[in-house]
Amino acid sequence: MKKLRGLLGTGATLMAAAAGAQVKDMPGGPRVNQLNLHEGVTQIAQEIMWIHWMLLIICAVIFVGVFGVMFYSIFMHRKSRGAVPAKFHEHVGIEVAWTVIPFIIVIAMALPATRTVVAMKDTSSSDLTIKVTGYQWKWGYEYIDGPAQGVKFLSNLSTPREQIVGTAPRTDLYLMEVDKHVVVPVNKKVRIVLTANDVIHSWMIPEFGVKQDAMPGFLRDTWFRAEKIGTYRGQCAELCGKDHAFMPIVVDVVSQADYEKWAANEQKALASAADDPNKKWTKDELVARGEQVYTANCVACHQANGKGIPGTFPPMDTSPAVLGPMKVQILTVLNGHPGTAMAAFRDQLNDVQIAAVATYTRNAWSNAGKGTDPVVQPADVKALR
Repeated sequence: MKKLRGLLGTGATLMAAAAGAQVKDMPGGPRVNQLNLHEGVTQIAQEIMWIHWMLLIICAVIFVGVFGVMFYSIFMHRKSRGAVPAKFHEHVGIEVAWTVIPFIIVIAMALPATRTVVAMKDTSSSDLTIKVTGYQWKWGYEYIDGPAQGVKFLSNLSTPREQIVGTAPRTDLYLMEVDKHVVVPVNKKVRIVLTANDVIHSWMIPEFGVKQDAMPGFLRDTWFRAEKIGTYRGQCAELCGKDHAFMPIVVDVVSQADYEKWAANEQKALASAADDPNKKWTKDELVARGEQVYTANCVACHQANGKGIPGTFPPMDTSPAVLGPMKVQILTVLNGHPGTAMAAFRDQLNDVQIAAVATYTRNAWSNAGKGTDPVVQPADVKALR
């Protein structure tokens, strides 16, 4: 039932986002003015829909029956009609009936629900395993086996900040698009192993009938087998902090041939994009790379102009940590800042990315390279890990 409430609640959230953006039906997401559960493209999602309607119908029949008898009795046996109440101490038949009938009803509801819940938890014999890590506020994915084994990436919200702050018109995929989609083959059992780096998150896609919490320090798993090719969308369904609304999930379900082609391309890209932490980078190379890292990971809190959010996130522009010795900034990025919302990025960014974003912030805005160490090399980060 918790899963059903979560699916309903997040479906309503998605619908609200869609309605707020004045969009058409979102592919793989909610329909405009959607009131019911998603039909789903997995057997589990379809069983959830069936159980939902079964329980609703049983409850409606009980409601009509109980209140119908009650209202009939009140109306037809009221005092003004001269009704005289029967006087008896006990009635074995009635007591047996009101014990046995509810018991049968509960068992009738519990059996199919239990069967579905057990099936939800059966992650054995999977064709593909993907590790998913929740971060504030993005998702990290790593393919554990199969043709894409070793492929890993962060999936960030790609909605422009201008749309979020209301200075640009919102598109049909407002708050529901990411820069990197998860890709899985159709009709294959995909096991999702979940954890979190900071707080509790929840990975949920209504069309798959999947909602599983991601908890720091724990590995929990769920699974799905999508039966239809397409793009399917979900969101983090756990209130996880300031940017909770900015953690969408997008999964592309493709044919086996297309999946193998995608995996091969990702493997090639992974090999060609491998960063060498021992290479000495130029300042211009680090600044260009750092701007990309900053946009993907830092801009939500520290803002594009580096001014931060007063009272919540400190500015990067004219910051003593940025203009001072590089060690302070590198350790802050690596380990976070206890007692604040600054997350640790040692498991999210490699040495080159951290060096690049540090160099970018030291040379952007009014900082303009005025600090103690205007250029940070990957080797500097590597030495402090």
